[in-house]
Amino acid sequence: MATIQHNVQSQITKTILMVRPVAFRKNEQTAVNNYFQEDLKVKNAKINAKAQHEFDSMVNTLRSAGIQVLVLDDDLIEDTPDSIFPNNWVSTHANGDVAVYPMYAENRRKERRDAFFILLENHGFRIENIVDYTDAEKEGLFLEGTGSIVLDRTNEKAYCARSPRADEELFIEFCEDFEYFPVVFNAFQTADGKRLPIYHTNVMMCIAEQFSVICLDCIDDKKERKNVVQHLKDSGKEIIAISEKQLEHFAGNMLQVMNDKGEKFLVMSKNAHESLSQDQVQAIEKYNKIISSDLSTIETCGGGSARCMMAEIFLPKL
Repeated sequence: MATIQHNVQSQITKTILMVRPVAFRKNEQTAVNNYFQEDLKVKNAKINAKAQHEFDSMVNTLRSAGIQVLVLDDDLIEDTPDSIFPNNWVSTHANGDVAVYPMYAENRRKERRDAFFILLENHGFRIENIVDYTDAEKEGLFLEGTGSIVLDRTNEKAYCARSPRADEELFIEFCEDFEYFPVVFNAFQTADGKRLPIYHTNVMMCIAEQFSVICLDCIDDKKERKNVVQHLKDSGKEIIAISEKQLEHFAGNMLQVMNDKGEKFLVMSKNAHESLSQDQVQAIEKYNKIISSDLSTIETCGGGSARCMMAEIFLPKL
């Protein structure tokens, strides 16, 4: 087990890192258990161009709100169609620790790049220790970062829906290493008329400072659902429940961030924003403004949305 200096973190950050894609397309290796992915009858070059446009628009929208966005340009050296979703392979923590995670799809393992760390260090962030879980890939065990794990950093709780991309034992090991209390459950979505495991926890829940947006309908087991609700309430979170239909519009895939002035924002896609009811929007806007951006190509082909595109940077400054 790694020895890690413990340090209570704030829940939200002022800095995010995003990876600009060069070979974005529907990843055939992830489509086997990501039921959000669909085919677009468009050539890959055109899909990538559309994804780049959506990416650039989102970066501009975030920066215009005063949020610090670091952009790492992907390259064509490796075949990395999902590099636009960096939060799955890396997470950063306030004590200077970085976790690197084992990935289900073989071509996603190529996304792990030293350039990510070099960019952070060039912007004055300090990396003390890298905790590497990637050996688990040899045993066929996976845990895909803050896709598989939704962190309540302030209350030191970690939520994880079991799936082929979220091994429970590996999740418990992460929680022991980083001193989080594990909240494990099963979450499902209806695909092809069957109840199938949701591939990433962050598709069905988001935890902000004072609230949580969550699709409780995905947690079929009543005891597990009650347990998740109790943990959120005990942590002082207002629960803003979304439906499974809204989840299909990526309404669970959101991230709260702030700018240098301390203004808070909940970032989501235009698709997610438009799926929300007026009451849900009002509940969210009690706590922060909403920022949304059109990510329709990225969502359709990649099966991920706004939250997946942002790697939160909590590292201390040099």
